[in-house]
Amino acid sequence: MEPLASQIRPKSLKEFSGQEHLVGESSTSLGRGGPLWEAIKNKHLFSFILWGPPGSGKTTLARIYANALDAEFHELSAVDSGKEDIKKIVGKRGQLQIGKPKILFIDEIHRFNKAQQDFLLPYVERGDLTLIGATTENPSFEIISALLSRCRVFVLNELSEKDMKIIIKRTRLKIPNEARNWLVQMAQGDARQAITVLENAQKLYGKISIETLKETIQSKNLRYDKKGEEHYNTISAFIKSMRAGQADAALYYLARMVEAGEDPLFIARRMVIFASEDVGLAVPTALVVANAVFEACNKIGYPECAINLAHGVAYLSGSKKDRRAYDALTAAQADVAAFGNLPVPLKIRNAPTKLMKELKYGEGYEKYPPAGEKESYLPDKLKNKKYLR
Repeated sequence: MEPLASQIRPKSLKEFSGQEHLVGESSTSLGRGGPLWEAIKNKHLFSFILWGPPGSGKTTLARIYANALDAEFHELSAVDSGKEDIKKIVGKRGQLQIGKPKILFIDEIHRFNKAQQDFLLPYVERGDLTLIGATTENPSFEIISALLSRCRVFVLNELSEKDMKIIIKRTRLKIPNEARNWLVQMAQGDARQAITVLENAQKLYGKISIETLKETIQSKNLRYDKKGEEHYNTISAFIKSMRAGQADAALYYLARMVEAGEDPLFIARRMVIFASEDVGLAVPTALVVANAVFEACNKIGYPECAINLAHGVAYLSGSKKDRRAYDALTAAQADVAAFGNLPVPLKIRNAPTKLMKELKYGEGYEKYPPAGEKESYLPDKLKNKKYLR
């Protein structure tokens, strides 16, 4: 039987709840609608990436868009598909494309590795298909630049309590107000999780109450939804435990993620960030270790790479911490945002031409200045600034 979440999935923007900034009919000061509302209204066909938290409507919006444009819709999950699946959808190269446009929706597109994304690129460039990708991860880090440059990126927000209540009402299940309010708080904007919990509670216990909802969530699969609240709670506890030097706690939260099947590269990426953000200058080799863990996970995979993760966690937890480099960067970024591109001092400007030398570019600069030179190389407005303390 079709899951309840699929049964009640909106078929048009009129039925869709949330993401007003993207699909609202008049979401801008110019009186125009959101970008996806305008695209659907004007039948505008283009590739785009939907980036947002789980259960926020990415798949639903992709289907609504394809249906509104009367396109041939194909859906793949990056977890269990690859090059051959794409070939089957596109057809033979050079084959005349007649009829409806083809839209390929790839869920969790961040799971496609670089080679798979490179393979996809020419099909998008030639217009053999229109790509819609969905991701919970930052596309800037997870999507290759060549593919990203051919797509617009739309950011989805976590659904509000009001939106969640509207969506829950669509299930037409008998839900007491207190149970509905409890579920909305628990789901943290994840409509899919909320609907799945409701459906399971109804099937298992024949009624919905706070008690039956809590009993339903005791299921291991629901207790750690890799895209839901517990996912973010656990990774937060993991990072904070390493930051506090509590290796035992960090290893415990690591074990929870490993046992739940969390992507090892997701964990390893956070460790690479942690090595520079938190350990930093105190132990420079921490970044080397974290990168080695990431590469090991990439090459080996589960179950053995869990050992590499544990090795890295123990090392990072036990390392001294120094956030000066990270704090210095954020302070410098604040000045860039406040003052823009301030003039670079003439002394350290590049002087590859005669004219530039006549304008005194690079004048007085020693190729190998003495260590500890006191004259500041910062722009005049920031001469006395100290970022790294």
